[in-house]
Amino acid sequence: MNQYINIQINPDAEFPENVLLNKTFTKLHKALHDLDQTKIGVSFPDCIKYEKKGGVVFSGKLGKLIRLHGHQKDLQALQDSNWLGGLSGYCEVGAILPIPEKIEGYRIVSRKQTTMTLKKLEKRVAYQRANGTLKTEEDIKNYERQYKAKMFASGLDNPYLELQSASNGHHYRVFIEIGDVLDNPVSGDFNYFGLSKTATIPWF
Repeated sequence: MNQYINIQINPDAEFPENVLLNKTFTKLHKALHDLDQTKIGVSFPDCIKYEKKGGVVFSGKLGKLIRLHGHQKDLQALQDSNWLGGLSGYCEVGAILPIPEKIEGYRIVSRKQTTMTLKKLEKRVAYQRANGTLKTEEDIKNYERQYKAKMFASGLDNPYLELQSASNGHHYRVFIEIGDVLDNPVSGDFNYFGLSKTATIPWF
């Protein structure tokens, strides 16, 4: 994690900030998956943070800057794949640079998942249809309506990305959790979103 690349998005009337960020990250996710890359981490240095009792809470927008962290060869392989494609005209891509000597510290940037999801709803409906609890289409509609109402009422406050699945075209949200500053780095693998529950990225 001794190198990094800045990806600065440049929204306009066609692509507002949130739309462009989501499209850019969808392409990044696909590239990391296609390269089977687990050594590149992501951070959002411009994410809005709020001082609250008990510490700093990151909420609101993720910002216009995506920072990719990794080793030279891994970052270069990603860039050589031309992963941005047609979005390259909407993004300023920096050079691969060494991390600064003075940094704030290290943070874990991870995915935070809600306990209620649409996939779990599908499984619940299938199970309850099989055992006879849901007998009619009206029963199913009422159950789905109640589940969704409860799911959205218990939604997360974390900033999120809304990505599009390459397999079925459905949109889904990836909620981001930014951990407290740590004094020392922790090595480990990242998922295809560039996120990890244990591995840190340098924060600056």
